[in-house]
Amino acid sequence: MVASEQILTGKQLDLLCINTIRTLAIDAVQKANSGHPGAPMGLAPVTYSLWQQFLRFDPNDPTWPDRDRFVLSNGHASMLLYAMLYLSGVHGVDSEGKPTNDLAISLEEIKRFRQIGSRTPGHPEYGIAAGIETTTGPLGQGVGNSLGMAIAGKWLAARYNRPGFELFSYNTYAMCGDGDMMEGVGCEAASLAGHLKLSNLCWIYDNNRVTLDGPADWSFTEDVGARFAAYGWNVTHVTDANDLNALENAYNNFLKTNDRPTLIVVNSHIGYGSPGKQDTSEAHGEPLGEKETRLAKKNYGWPEDATFLVPDGVLEHFQFGIGKRGPELRQKWVKLFDDYGKKYPELAEELKQMQRRELPNGWDKDLPSFPADAKGMATRDSSGKVLNAIAQNVPWLVGGSADLAGSDRTRLKFEGAGDFQAGSYGGRNLHFGVREHAMGATLNGMAVSKIRPYGGTFFNFSDYMKPAIRLASLMEIPSIFIYTHDSISLGEDGPTHQPVEQLAGLRAMPGLMLLRPADANEVVEAWKVVMPLTHQPAVLVLTRQALPTLDRSKYASAAGVAKGAYVLADAADGKPEVILLGTGSEVSLCISAYEQLTAEGIKARVVSMPSWDIFEKQSDAYKNQVLPPAVKSRVSVEEAATLGWDRYVGPSGKMIGMHSFGASAPAKDVQKKFGFTVEHVVEAAREAIAQSK
Repeated sequence: MVASEQILTGKQLDLLCINTIRTLAIDAVQKANSGHPGAPMGLAPVTYSLWQQFLRFDPNDPTWPDRDRFVLSNGHASMLLYAMLYLSGVHGVDSEGKPTNDLAISLEEIKRFRQIGSRTPGHPEYGIAAGIETTTGPLGQGVGNSLGMAIAGKWLAARYNRPGFELFSYNTYAMCGDGDMMEGVGCEAASLAGHLKLSNLCWIYDNNRVTLDGPADWSFTEDVGARFAAYGWNVTHVTDANDLNALENAYNNFLKTNDRPTLIVVNSHIGYGSPGKQDTSEAHGEPLGEKETRLAKKNYGWPEDATFLVPDGVLEHFQFGIGKRGPELRQKWVKLFDDYGKKYPELAEELKQMQRRELPNGWDKDLPSFPADAKGMATRDSSGKVLNAIAQNVPWLVGGSADLAGSDRTRLKFEGAGDFQAGSYGGRNLHFGVREHAMGATLNGMAVSKIRPYGGTFFNFSDYMKPAIRLASLMEIPSIFIYTHDSISLGEDGPTHQPVEQLAGLRAMPGLMLLRPADANEVVEAWKVVMPLTHQPAVLVLTRQALPTLDRSKYASAAGVAKGAYVLADAADGKPEVILLGTGSEVSLCISAYEQLTAEGIKARVVSMPSWDIFEKQSDAYKNQVLPPAVKSRVSVEEAATLGWDRYVGPSGKMIGMHSFGASAPAKDVQKKFGFTVEHVVEAAREAIAQSK
């Protein structure tokens, strides 16, 4: 059936395309001598049927807003996606999201699978090539992202659709495997999706009964379909992954289901067609080998010596399928949007700004300003006020909390904010429940859908969200993570809830912006830094306890937050003997120590350092202005691990921080126990001065 001179029937042409997907995956993995050929071999017909018959996707314009989303959550099967992008003729897009004449994935890129600089890395990466909707690989994150995409779709429809103008009706499909089903984040996402009755979400479960170590039943024997039925999903089964009619019926079943998400359980054979490795773990994580490659191709009726073969008629067949249907659907949508813009110009402009990741004019109007107050307020409280002010000006700022909105102050309280719930999808407050893992992944799925998402919990629980934070940084998307209860000063809850090492860990993450503001006005400035971000996630680290609102007529303006660190208080002649560096709640402690040192005739400077990463991006001249190299006497003060502070205090400096976990007691007692007192800071300053002489 490979020979170009043969006249092929429809079924033969389908099989020719499916086997092309399989052999491209086999050859790419074999050439790279690395990869996972088995899943693409088994899932080729499942993906082919979806893309060729059902996916609302235009290869010529792969980022149009109402396209269906396809997520390959089992990202180790990346060659399945790369083959589909190539065979479907998906075009690339430029930095502004406009289609180019180049292919997103060419055959040459497939030949460069897993090589330096290629568009075909081992696991799909968002931003490398159009058609890759999100970065997958860590199992469970992709299905979590798909939940965020489905939530975004429902929210967009609720806000922007009007009678006769159904701008948003897209579906989200996620391909997943046993790993996604076992990982906790996948379980959390499935539970929340069922609760929300997201009828635009379809997961396709590759039930191949094999994991990397061996047979899946070594560790996994549950009835997945029964579990999802209990979650409230519509569950359907396809007993043979090669049965295109059964697959078609399953996809139609999903499209007809309008009251809940759908799980399609597909029984497949990993490494299908390989006589020696089909249904074995050997087909999972390594090349087939030359001998087995030839035998598999023989089983497909393929030329055994051919590599990267795309027979005549295959590309044309895809062009006639998705290549014809997709552009027609998009062109109808473009016409609809043009008409919509004439009738609803303000809403249309909102959508354009959202797609470009722009902020509306006046997004920062009516931001609060906080007067000096010795008693002050917790930075979680000031953040909640700022968040509510901004959200009224940015309609697509949507988010929530992992059952802690009352504690982390992330609830939007203004009139019309509403709650996002089943059947009421226009609300802007999301209730994630006690599902931090899923919350992080969901936020990222919303972000790649161009909504601006935020999510909050206690800082200690950022550990549960670490994979999602990491992927947000890798993808360069502007998810906002809000963390409160940020230090040992939360007191009685004790060391299980007192973060110690989290600041150091997140500071080490490439591409992440972390800010720990010192008072209410630094919070305002921190939000002003965060909101314009377009290609960077941000973490806001906030207190539960009240902090003094500093007198900015006496000390420097909080606008210095924009530079990451700034001189807050200084010696009268600008030539300090010692520099006190702090972040967050410890800055006011530094100020108190500064006042005492000044009264003693010791010239001191206080530097507030809410963001190390922003500070590191400043010019050397500015950094030297804030931290003069000649001043060797320095003291850092932070209720967290001291790891990293040595770069700022130097060899003769002192670091007041945590070298153990905290303790359960009232905050003042905990602070005293671990040395966070004015007396200790003053003593450390004197020692630093003496040591530097």
